[in-house]
Amino acid sequence: MPHEIVTIPCLSDNYAFLVHDPVSGATALVDAPEPGPILAELKQRDWTLSHVLLTHHHWDHIDGLGDILAAHPARVIGATADAHRLPTLDTALVEGKTFEFAGETVSVLDVSGHTVGHIAFHFPDTKAVFTGDSLMAMGCGRLFEGTPAQMFDSLSKLAALPDETTVCSGHEYTASNCAFAASLGDNDANVVKRISDTTDMRRKGKPTVPSQLGLEKLTNPFLRSTDPALQQALGLQGATPVDVFTEVRKRKDNF
Repeated sequence: MPHEIVTIPCLSDNYAFLVHDPVSGATALVDAPEPGPILAELKQRDWTLSHVLLTHHHWDHIDGLGDILAAHPARVIGATADAHRLPTLDTALVEGKTFEFAGETVSVLDVSGHTVGHIAFHFPDTKAVFTGDSLMAMGCGRLFEGTPAQMFDSLSKLAALPDETTVCSGHEYTASNCAFAASLGDNDANVVKRISDTTDMRRKGKPTVPSQLGLEKLTNPFLRSTDPALQQALGLQGATPVDVFTEVRKRKDNF
């Protein structure tokens, strides 16, 4: 059975996530930006952590871990390639490895680009992927360490998941990402509608994360590198998808 997912706003624009199995009581936390909101949510729901999953080493994804573990000792899982920069891991994994969470086999994807060693966690039965700062709603993470080719490869892996997959990403950046998408000028109808929907949601104070992978593939400019309309708007008709992605990322960096 699919597990319950709870989205927790943290800091100014971060998200952490709880994944809960009501049968066994097992509860996993994905990323730990700050302890307060996470501990409050666990207390309100009377849940106890069994797992902590870390996507990458940046402070705004790990700094709350010490206080959280003090209250909820749990098994900490992260990337082998990032282990030297993460808090102490109980389990270090590489792409292709899996682990069990409450009867569900969770797979690990290397989604390097934002950082080298960044991973995502795919829960196929729950139909969810936790992407941290790789694939985001209408965007992708800035390339602090990796190359455009690495990030393109990472996003291609994520785009290959089923369209109904829920994308649980790490930040509320959707409105600014929509403004950037509009600046590209291809006027795609799906993009225009998503911009309008996002504007309405944010005006009402609603979060835009999580999102659906099928919608990301239709509207996210970082997943539309093969779209002729976007290529034409960029003046890159017939360019390779990696070159189109590279140009979009360059423009976003300077937006």
